[in-house]
Amino acid sequence: MTALKFLDAAPRFLFFTGKGGVGKTSVACATAVRLADAGASVLLVSTDPASNVGQVFGVTIGNTVTPIDSVPGLSALEIDPEQAVQQYRERIVGPVRGVLPAAAVASIEEQLSGACTTEIASFNEFTDLLTDAAWTAAYDHIIFDTAPTGHTIRLLRLPGSWTDFLNEGKGDPSCLGPLSGLEKQRAIYAEAVSALADPARTRLVLVARAQQSTLQEAARTHTELAAIGMGNQYLVVNGILPADVAGTDPLATSIHSRERLALADMSEAVKALPTDHIDLKSNNMVGLPALRSLLQPGNSPTDPADASLVTPDAPLSALVDDIAAAGHGLVMLMGKGGVGKTTMAAAIAVALADRGLPVHLTTTDPAAHLADTLHGGADNLEVSRIDPAVEIQRYTDSVMRSKGAHLDEQGLAMLAEDLRSPCTEEIAVFQAFSRVIREAKSKFVVMDTAPTGHTLLLLDATGSYDREVKRQVGSTMHLTTPMMKLQDPEQTKVLLVTLAETTPVLEAAELQEDLRRAGITPWAWIINNSIAAAAPDSPFLRARAANELAEIDQVQSRYADRLAVVPLLSAEPVGIPALRALQDGRPVEVPADAQA
Repeated sequence: MTALKFLDAAPRFLFFTGKGGVGKTSVACATAVRLADAGASVLLVSTDPASNVGQVFGVTIGNTVTPIDSVPGLSALEIDPEQAVQQYRERIVGPVRGVLPAAAVASIEEQLSGACTTEIASFNEFTDLLTDAAWTAAYDHIIFDTAPTGHTIRLLRLPGSWTDFLNEGKGDPSCLGPLSGLEKQRAIYAEAVSALADPARTRLVLVARAQQSTLQEAARTHTELAAIGMGNQYLVVNGILPADVAGTDPLATSIHSRERLALADMSEAVKALPTDHIDLKSNNMVGLPALRSLLQPGNSPTDPADASLVTPDAPLSALVDDIAAAGHGLVMLMGKGGVGKTTMAAAIAVALADRGLPVHLTTTDPAAHLADTLHGGADNLEVSRIDPAVEIQRYTDSVMRSKGAHLDEQGLAMLAEDLRSPCTEEIAVFQAFSRVIREAKSKFVVMDTAPTGHTLLLLDATGSYDREVKRQVGSTMHLTTPMMKLQDPEQTKVLLVTLAETTPVLEAAELQEDLRRAGITPWAWIINNSIAAAAPDSPFLRARAANELAEIDQVQSRYADRLAVVPLLSAEPVGIPALRALQDGRPVEVPADAQA
């Protein structure tokens, strides 16, 4: 077998983390199989809300330990985040239900509905696996698909008594969010965090693709976890186009060049990590033969390339035509990281401007990234950037002045930590976006990097803004709040961006449900970077493309009211000509001078 650094003298606990779509579940499953095949007893645990571990092995796996009969020594467990959150929330809210006013209870429940609470509730479910001697003695290795974030671990390491803090009236659950339920398990958390930081017991594996966005995410994760003492990290770059495929057609040559450039541009800190490269396979990672091939070099057998690669006739330009018909409005691009939201936002903004319509494209991405994507200007197009750091500081200062006015030093420290949550950035940036929304009355406003459904609910469902404003102005005055504009499809069109891969599609579907809970129905889906839509010549890429068809069909038939399928271009989608090419829904050669 090929020697892999991240498996060399593997400790008892292995955590795999990375952006959606990088293949961390496949790598985790393949690792579990390899260790079990070598005679070890292995438990594979998934804490991913969009877990497809059962699908990978072709068995039904739930929240009880399930033996994988086809792999002696291997068992699996899927922690259900929704069930964990429900139990965790009820443990906190149950004692105050019927004691506090209904509005206060609703506010606490909403504060406990976000991503931070989900992480902590899931962490509750597997702390036993890290700290219980009976569990650890039962298995040589316990493998976790999806690790807790640095923010969650910082929360768990906070000193002091959360219960006393609340009981003494120094704070309230609405400002502390998920912190309010941690006290009872503080000792267990301390031991769990200690296990995570111990290199003799735990190894963290950062999984990425040879793409700038996922490697940047790996760099951020590395820095964040190293800062809190979790330094035993390895990097796995998954899905690299095999060298013998590069050059078989223009698309393969382009992919190979992009990957080499992305790997060369990695941060020095990430380059210093022990690193393994895993070749892209032509088939889906489903079933034992596929899993056993994943950690081997070279290609798996290529599927027959004579299959018809028919994708829906759904060019991006058709969506733009429908958007343009209104003459003005708000267009919000949403989706997980790494799916190409910035590129799609820029392409739509350019297309609307080309139709003679005034457009304001605004983003929270670094200015240089958007400037590089556009690589020039266009008539009727205004571009701006919202600086998250500035907005976060403004929002944080405001909360510390109001919520923190009567807190002691410990309370201020806890509130400050809560404000380091990813939710804070979303709320702060949303407030900045709200200032731009009014422009949509007279022009198109295209927004890149939009808030999640949880953030929208946090801002509105508790009534802290929307209902209070309505109460103050009375029923005789007509008022449209920013949230009402987002909920009105005549004023706002939300577009979900995804890839034709299992995990990104599942994550986009979850985001759609989250938005619907906030009263917002996505107007359309965009499947970006489709190999099938690019009609490749290479047998290897044609086999990869064939795997996309089921995901595209599922999006079209099950999730999307409207759909655009955007092909993977043979040139980087950089510059106005390339962005225009994305609209056509078919492979387009972009002039070399547009690729600068």
